[in-house]
Amino acid sequence: MDHVQDQDKANTEEMSKRIFPVVPTTKILAIGQFTKPPTPEQMKEIFPKEVPATLRLYLAGKIDQWWIRQTQTGPVFLLNVTSLKEARALMEKLPLGQAGLMKHEFIELGPLTPLHLLLNDGGSTAGK
Repeated sequence: MDHVQDQDKANTEEMSKRIFPVVPTTKILAIGQFTKPPTPEQMKEIFPKEVPATLRLYLAGKIDQWWIRQTQTGPVFLLNVTSLKEARALMEKLPLGQAGLMKHEFIELGPLTPLHLLLNDGGSTAGK
């Protein structure tokens, strides 16, 4: 098993121990980090490709929102996808990913589960 599969397995085991109902993944947060600072030459070569490729993902509805970290060490994307596999594939296809200059941490997001406590039925339909 590779590191990604080990992490996915650990996340699944963690989810089975939760006290709140399981909710669907509705978005994924992708936090980018440069693997090493790009050289000026790499910036001239890759960034003119990276920006249009990222814009195409936004226009295709895959990126909901995007920001830059204040540290300038990478972008943060709120993705309109529900699987880690698709999120990884999208980020790896971007020019910085293909060049091995960008890695991402992925966080699955879903509806706020404690809200089920406000429902009269205790949230029995949460996750369905």
